[in-house]
Amino acid sequence: MNLAEHYNKLYRDSIAKIANGNYEIDRLIDSDADNRFGITLVIRPDAETNHKIQQFLAEVKAIEPDQYYYQNADIHITLMSVISCYDGFDLNAINIHDYVQVIQQVLNAYRSFRIHFKGLTASPSCILIQGFLTETLNQIRNDLRFAFKNTDLQQSIDKRYAIQTAHSTIVRLRKQLQAPDALFHLLEKYRNFDFGTFEVKQIELVYNDWYQREQYVKKLHIFSLDQ
Repeated sequence: MNLAEHYNKLYRDSIAKIANGNYEIDRLIDSDADNRFGITLVIRPDAETNHKIQQFLAEVKAIEPDQYYYQNADIHITLMSVISCYDGFDLNAINIHDYVQVIQQVLNAYRSFRIHFKGLTASPSCILIQGFLTETLNQIRNDLRFAFKNTDLQQSIDKRYAIQTAHSTIVRLRKQLQAPDALFHLLEKYRNFDFGTFEVKQIELVYNDWYQREQYVKKLHIFSLDQ
């Protein structure tokens, strides 16, 4: 996959939809009845990168204060959705140790690697940071796919789609836009902004809700990558 082309097409298509009022408002993000949970392997950006993201988000908030904004603790890249969030998932129904063993066997072969956050893209419901990855990340994903297919563990890898990017969602639309033109202007300003390059030294296995909100996330295991 050519990531730059993929992100560009996603941006063009999504901005056109939003401009025509065809954006998607997340009706569940403020709902107490949302019980979608799962387990995920995630990567966290470093503090310097998060600081630059929050500076951008402050400008967006000044234009659209009613949208949903990711806090530093919630910002992440999904390495792999091991069990995609679904209503009624019970963490007690699985043996976490079994999952840790499978993942650790895969990660033993890998060292730390770098991810570059540069520019913005969008979907009809979100604003995302564009992440550019080394081949290492997709090699890890492929090895995890193979490893889990050879087990009887509950998993839903690639059931929704085969993840190939390293993006990070930072804004979700939860209200009608108040100033779309001003928002588009700001997005263009940051379209190719360099948010930073960071080294991935560890990967977290977490129990999480759909939005990876800190108050619901439980860290199940942290895998260290030998440098």
